[in-house]
Amino acid sequence: MTRKEFLQRVGFGAAVAIVPACIGGLASSCEKDGQAVAAPTNVNFTLDVSTGALATNGGFLVTNGIVVARTTTGTYIAVSAACTHQGTNVNYNPSGNNFVCPNHGAQFSSTGVVTQGPAGTNLATYHTQLTGTSLKVYS
Repeated sequence: MTRKEFLQRVGFGAAVAIVPACIGGLASSCEKDGQAVAAPTNVNFTLDVSTGALATNGGFLVTNGIVVARTTTGTYIAVSAACTHQGTNVNYNPSGNNFVCPNHGAQFSSTGVVTQGPAGTNLATYHTQLTGTSLKVYS
């Protein structure tokens, strides 16, 4: 056996030994399923919607642990930002008027109700009140 053949076999053997451990480590990151992700409580803040993402229909932003979105019809909605599956921030999807988790594809209606797993718990919802260009978001 040449030195090159030896190193190739040792390298392959090490990969065979290490890869299952790595895959096992990645798979265990999904073991948070079923654990409640705490939604913000006692929410009460105001946003200026005259500029930025909320100035146009379909825009959204994440602030204070909450996703605030402006629907395609111009109304404002607010839900907890953390996906209830593993805590990744959800995004607003204006074409579907829903919230989607980019991590594992969970989907929630505009009212925070789970419409597609793997999430099993709804997102918390918050009230919105527009006065002029100030949007109040509150519990």
